[in-house]
Amino acid sequence: MRLLVVGAGATGGYFGGRLAGAGRDVTFLVRPARAKQLRVNGLEIVSPHGGLSLVPKAVSAGSIERPFDVVMLAVKGYSLDLALDDLAPAVGPSTMILSVLNGMRHVQRLQERFGEKVVVGSVCKITVTLDDEGRVVQLVPGHELAYGEMNGVMSARMRLLDSFMQGAGFYARMSEAIEHEMWEKWVLLATLGGVTCLMRGSIGEVEAAQGGADFVMRFLEEVVSVIRALGHPPSQDFLAKAKVFMVNHSSTITSMYRDLLTGRHVEADQIIGDLLTRAQSVGVATPLLAAAYTHLCVYEIRLRAQ
Repeated sequence: MRLLVVGAGATGGYFGGRLAGAGRDVTFLVRPARAKQLRVNGLEIVSPHGGLSLVPKAVSAGSIERPFDVVMLAVKGYSLDLALDDLAPAVGPSTMILSVLNGMRHVQRLQERFGEKVVVGSVCKITVTLDDEGRVVQLVPGHELAYGEMNGVMSARMRLLDSFMQGAGFYARMSEAIEHEMWEKWVLLATLGGVTCLMRGSIGEVEAAQGGADFVMRFLEEVVSVIRALGHPPSQDFLAKAKVFMVNHSSTITSMYRDLLTGRHVEADQIIGDLLTRAQSVGVATPLLAAAYTHLCVYEIRLRAQ
């Protein structure tokens, strides 16, 4: 099985690097600057589970000669449209596109471009970043990648994909409810991202402020009300665990807030804006989501003006 990882950033670099290090046939589709960095320094992973350093196979846009069996799409959501054009030559009739993007907008975009059959559901749970040297640095121990057919069928191709993913140095699992898991992850991302970016602090710092804990729970309830109205209600077990997580992980910040702190573009449209649009389509009032989205839009306007 041949895998093309679109993007050798933090997430793509970690999972793709682990797979390559385990002897899988992995190629990275990268931009010229990152390609040069990989040629000179290789791909290095710094992790509590052990480091890894290798010189990966890499291609640039326009140099893909034939389809791959699997394409792992691991770019930021705001780079999706450009990435789709770059990866198009890698997609054949039997290719699986495994997207680890946040939110759900990318699913529709992929299905419109390549057809429903090509798209495989996926949820990754990992906290990683690229440092100033281009190394992939894992910040907390968890490293999980789940995947499955959007309709929940345990197909033959899913079993092949599962065999490819197993034993590569991270927790890989096949799921019969991957779409449900994707919606639940969006609940957590939108809540944590909206709260931390709007309040400019970790969950613990927000909860320590007067009225902060109530604000976090009201934000969560607002997000859940949207997801429920859209026909994808989170399970009670998930909600109970989400509330416990927000209380017990006081230092938690999201990748969106981390990007904001470092002056990078953020996935405002994909994580907050798209949810806000969907809320409006079903008539659910979301004042907290709206405030968070406006706040992030102001940030992006300032960033683009620099």
